[in-house]
Amino acid sequence: MMSEKMIRYLALFAGGLFAGTFGLKALSSKDAKHLYTNALATALRCKDSVMTSVNRAQAAAEDILSDAKELNESRQNAETIIKDDAETGDAQEA
Repeated sequence: MMSEKMIRYLALFAGGLFAGTFGLKALSSKDAKHLYTNALATALRCKDSVMTSVNRAQAAAEDILSDAKELNESRQNAETIIKDDAETGDAQEA
């Protein structure tokens, strides 16, 4: 005689087997494939949109970086000129 526990395990196994078989049939159906195709097409469009935004942001960041480098160079040149003028002024006073 089968115990209640054994019957429960067999029922769970049979239910899992049924769900797996039904799921496999449902996932490989024509409607499901149509859904996968549409979802993938949407994901590709989103990827293109995101990449366009990323490229714009990268270009803006590169512009900012080059402006910052130019600003630092002009400040460094100005400091050098001031320092040279100060050294030259000290030499002329003496």
